[in-house]
Amino acid sequence: MNFAAPCALAAALSFASTVAQAEGCAKGAVVGGVTGHVAGHHGTAGAAAGCAIGHHEAKKKEKAASAAAAASQPAGK
Repeated sequence: MNFAAPCALAAALSFASTVAQAEGCAKGAVVGGVTGHVAGHHGTAGAAAGCAIGHHEAKKKEKAASAAAAASQPAGK
């Protein structure tokens, strides 16, 4: 039996329950998992690293957007 299909289903369900907490993680995990698999059958390590990087990049983007919104508001308000 193919082991990857149940693992993919479990991963998808776990990502669905933590979407608010792990923004950027799912996209990073997919990209990292594929890259890790192609680079030497290290898909799990790639997915973990991709999740961390994706989450970090999403936080940087959110922080930049917040700073831009604060800068665009008048100083008196």
